[in-house]
Amino acid sequence: MANIKAYAAHDSEADLEPHNIERRNTKDDDVKIEITYCGVCHSDIHQVRNDWNNSQYPVVPGHEIIGRVTETGKNVEHFKEGQLVGVGCMVDSCQHCKHCKNDLEQFCEEGAVMTYNGPDKHLGGHTLGGYSEQIIVNKEFVLDIPDNIDTKAAAPLLCAGITTWSPLSHWNVQKDDKVGVIGLGGLGHMGVKFADALGAEVVMITRSPEKADDAKRLGADEVLISTDQEQMSEHQGSFDFLLNTIPVGHDLDPYIQLLSIDATMVLVGAIEPLEEMHGGGLIGGRKRVAGSVIGGIKETQEMLDFCGENDITCDVEMIDIQNINEAYERVVNSDVKYRFVIDMQSLKK
Repeated sequence: MANIKAYAAHDSEADLEPHNIERRNTKDDDVKIEITYCGVCHSDIHQVRNDWNNSQYPVVPGHEIIGRVTETGKNVEHFKEGQLVGVGCMVDSCQHCKHCKNDLEQFCEEGAVMTYNGPDKHLGGHTLGGYSEQIIVNKEFVLDIPDNIDTKAAAPLLCAGITTWSPLSHWNVQKDDKVGVIGLGGLGHMGVKFADALGAEVVMITRSPEKADDAKRLGADEVLISTDQEQMSEHQGSFDFLLNTIPVGHDLDPYIQLLSIDATMVLVGAIEPLEEMHGGGLIGGRKRVAGSVIGGIKETQEMLDFCGENDITCDVEMIDIQNINEAYERVVNSDVKYRFVIDMQSLKK
């Protein structure tokens, strides 16, 4: 085993601070990765602060990992030393249930192993994430990163990217579809970029008029202010698809009214109770409200390849690991455009 540097929180009230962790030796099917960049996801904050009541301490967050291969096991053929790779939200699954066989490892019947705070079957205890010098991952959960895109800005693709790409892909958003992206944050800004690259007519739906210019810079054709009843009425019944990235409980009814007949709104942000919904809004147009969570490894690789072909990355602000606690407060206050990424070389200071 190797003893390496990391940043960890030791209880729900604690700041992240320097901490040493152990990584297993490289096994036959493993890839060892030196981490160069790690994105900061709002899920990291939820786990550090035990907002979902399932955290295991110490928590070493980080599931938007970019790095270089430094060692491979004897059964690894695809990945070579020095190769640019990524690791997202999962590091293992059973690999034999029907969902895993259908490339939906995130829905593994035995439970996907998350990159942090999942069960560590190798060392016992729980998994430790990307706020660290290195990580060792089964080859089936390592991803190719296109060489032509900005490496640091690719990190959030491993969570924010696949979280928004997967529903657009699964519900088959096509050229000239009218797509609404609700909420302009870490997820929403990627939803706009992807929908625009797919050729859709993209409408950013927001409560904040001041976000209009940025939404159009990212690829939105129009901005709809959700608190303006006249604007909402004008768009009623016109959307083929809505990607709802609002991260907290809210009223779905105004957005359901925007859907066309047989259209779908997919929730990707609110992992908590929602306000009551009026069934008539769905029944009256054979409409659907659905949910989506990340994506399987095959789909994530397809997303990364699409990003390489279309030069898509996230809008990021770089930080050193020593500034992570300040960054968490800024995420909570929506004071970042649009994702923080940690330069992991700063961990060596």
